[in-house]
Amino acid sequence: MKRIPRLVFVALCLILSGSAGRLSAQNVTPVAGGLTSNFVTWLNANGYSSYGFQRADLVGGSYGGKVSDSDTVVNVPVIFIHGNADKALGTGGLYQSGWTSSIEYFLAKGYKSSELYATTWGPANTLLAANQYHSRPYLTSTRAFIEAVLAYTGASKVNIVSHSMGVTLARKAILGGAASDALNGGSYNLGAALTSHIDTFVGIAGANWGLTSCYMAGGSTPTCGATNGLYPGYMYGPVGLSNILSSINGRSRYEGSKVYTIWSTADEIIMYGDVVWGRYTSQIPGQNGEVVLNVGHVDCKDLTGYNQWRMVTAHATN
Repeated sequence: MKRIPRLVFVALCLILSGSAGRLSAQNVTPVAGGLTSNFVTWLNANGYSSYGFQRADLVGGSYGGKVSDSDTVVNVPVIFIHGNADKALGTGGLYQSGWTSSIEYFLAKGYKSSELYATTWGPANTLLAANQYHSRPYLTSTRAFIEAVLAYTGASKVNIVSHSMGVTLARKAILGGAASDALNGGSYNLGAALTSHIDTFVGIAGANWGLTSCYMAGGSTPTCGATNGLYPGYMYGPVGLSNILSSINGRSRYEGSKVYTIWSTADEIIMYGDVVWGRYTSQIPGQNGEVVLNVGHVDCKDLTGYNQWRMVTAHATN
């Protein structure tokens, strides 16, 4: 069995998890976690109970919902999709900041819990990060959460703000179509694209073209796999970009009416100045604009509440 260099192994354990140094935010007072009882009741009554979006098994496992049936939805709802090993809300645990900073920022700008939503996909465990991939359960659950928020709020469109592996997960959930997961039943179809229901898509520190560390590891972990992982392929073949990444990069502008990215040349998880085989891996084909920073992987998310808000409300990067 090929031995993975120690540095690469450490990177894989942290890949797209938000599990690396951050400059900010452990001092932010966490917002009250959990889905509102109104939203949970609606989910149970409308066939979504099996997805467990509440994630009652975790502290900070979810957020969002109306206080009552009379609660209004004025702003276009925002759905936050976290990265590998992270969770919906940060609870002060090491390197699991969730979307606390972003949600606090949006609340300060006048948003309500009826307009802000997040759930946790995955085990929220850094030690299990290398075993997570774009699986059928994660893709179908992410897509179902988007559809549930649309139906529950009555909004014609939602905004998506995603981070890390959540970027590529959300992109495929929106794109829909054919997919395959050998560990979960083989071939399946996610359904028609959700493009017409997404206003703005924001991808933060995503590995849209794979990770160099996955090339170095030879696709030896599920996260780096050549089918549903972040394998970047060889520069000149014979093995190419993973199937899932080829699928989401084969078209452009399907993620929403507007597509933006936020990324850093100092990202210690993506590494190498964000460059993978001569291109910036955090850029999304056809994007409308970007904000490029010089901060760590998690701070790309936690320090950019203003940028996220501007992108979804004004379609602006300044």
